[in-house]
Amino acid sequence: VLREDFRQAPGAVVVAAGEPAVLECVPPRGHPEPSVSWKKDGARLGDEDERLTMRGGKLMMASTRKSDAGAYVCVATNVAGERASEPAELVVL
Repeated sequence: VLREDFRQAPGAVVVAAGEPAVLECVPPRGHPEPSVSWKKDGARLGDEDERLTMRGGKLMMASTRKSDAGAYVCVATNVAGERASEPAELVVL
């Protein structure tokens, strides 16, 4: 089972370059509890970038760059399927 509605969808974030940024997401209820991953501009984010930390529903960036700006989507996945949040815009000034 995987419900449609995110308990908390990520919201837009505006930061200055070099500042940390946090995007938060609470996935829909599901059984089993869904895992959370993130996409930026349609591409799945991996953990190869040491500035990124993904824990629970949080995506944390230690030090933002102009190139981090874009549309971020929280993706909840379990055996019942996959749900994507509305995109949240990250603006880096």
